[in-house]
Amino acid sequence: MGHLDMASLAIAEMREFAEFDPAEQRYIRRSLDVGLARADAYDRWGRDVRETDSIRRQHLAYQDLGALRGAAPTSKNDPRIDNYVGRLIRLSVFDLGEGCLFGFSAYRFLYERLLGPDARPWLPAAFCAASALPQIAPEKRKTLLHSISEAAACAPGWSRRQPSFFPDWLSPEEEAEIRQDLDGDGMGYPGA
Repeated sequence: MGHLDMASLAIAEMREFAEFDPAEQRYIRRSLDVGLARADAYDRWGRDVRETDSIRRQHLAYQDLGALRGAAPTSKNDPRIDNYVGRLIRLSVFDLGEGCLFGFSAYRFLYERLLGPDARPWLPAAFCAASALPQIAPEKRKTLLHSISEAAACAPGWSRRQPSFFPDWLSPEEEAEIRQDLDGDGMGYPGA
């Protein structure tokens, strides 16, 4: 894939991220810090005791990431399916239960970055299973399950392309500057 193709894919990913709710954007950034060990998530994201506790629980839940990366089943007869899907659903229940991912698009965006492109075929099933479990409040279950399109749920194939845009933490000043750009000339971009 050429340099221009990679650049246009990154821009498309940035645009997709920009469409997410600010709470989803924040949670995705925080989750990438925790899941990819990019920064001290407690220092960067822990605004209060409740959030610090949430980050602690996330660190525990994300211990399964290492076992999931590169371990996606490759066929319908793969003996790893039960273990892989079970762990993926358990991890998905944690993230959806935190209440900061409001639909399949934000969930998929996060998990493609946490697990890589091999996880893509398994994400619709894990999302639907996790969304339907009793740990998720009934009204939230309905919203989540309605957020996945038929095309996403029934895709005949998935891209093997690695994600290229990994949103990172922004200082309050950087966020204010970007928001001002968006309100002014529309040239700014949240999360870039």
